[in-house]
Amino acid sequence: MNRLARRRAVRGRRPLALMLPAVCGLAFLLVPLLGLLVRAPWASLPERMLSAEVGAALRLSLVCASVATVLCLVLGIPLAWLLARAELPGTGLIRALVTVPLVLPPVVGGVALLLVLGRRGLVGRYLYEWFGVSLPFTTAGVIVAEAFVAMPFLVISVEGALRSSDPRFEEAAATLGAGRWYTFRRVTLPSVLPGVVAGGVLCWARALGEFGATITFAGNFPGRTTTMPLAVYLALETDPQDAIVLSLVLLAVSVAVLIALRERWIRGAM
Repeated sequence: MNRLARRRAVRGRRPLALMLPAVCGLAFLLVPLLGLLVRAPWASLPERMLSAEVGAALRLSLVCASVATVLCLVLGIPLAWLLARAELPGTGLIRALVTVPLVLPPVVGGVALLLVLGRRGLVGRYLYEWFGVSLPFTTAGVIVAEAFVAMPFLVISVEGALRSSDPRFEEAAATLGAGRWYTFRRVTLPSVLPGVVAGGVLCWARALGEFGATITFAGNFPGRTTTMPLAVYLALETDPQDAIVLSLVLLAVSVAVLIALRERWIRGAM
């Protein structure tokens, strides 16, 4: 009890030197969001949400972000398993390269995609010459750009779940005669499912809000590549009220993601 009392006493101290900048930092983060809510056209919000431009951008964003998330799941889960389970030389370097899109400016990522997947790119030229496939400035290009910037979120989450899971269950399945693929499907994957779900949600939210790589690699063509972030950028010049409405939708999605993952964060903190 004495230790608990001392801990509460220490936590109860609030030095002004820390409280003042903490409050300022909180205000710095929250005031712009509150300003968005204050300036929102609430009276005409339903009408603007149902407008053709907003509806087209919303539908395109939801479809592209969802397809990009599926692509990230298909490619990212095996990659996370490789980093967590396979004993390969240079695993640390591979992990660093996988996380590069997290710190790389999205515009630079878009330029890199153009140089590789463009019609004259290292790979894109063969896709175009052999199969007639051109990814830049298409809806497929939007999906590729979103998957490029969002996949690290999934890989990091799943890799962390794999490293924290108990490998003895996999060893027990192997001793019972289960193959590696069967063990992965029936033992490993179910045990890390919360991490996969959390990574998938973060991946989807990141893809939904992607701007720089999308506009660089896929351009800005209404109905084809104009996602919600790009529509916000355009609406600021033509109709700022529509820009606020689209921003509110993205804000609502972000808050929903935080609420959905709050239990995972609480468990991680404890």
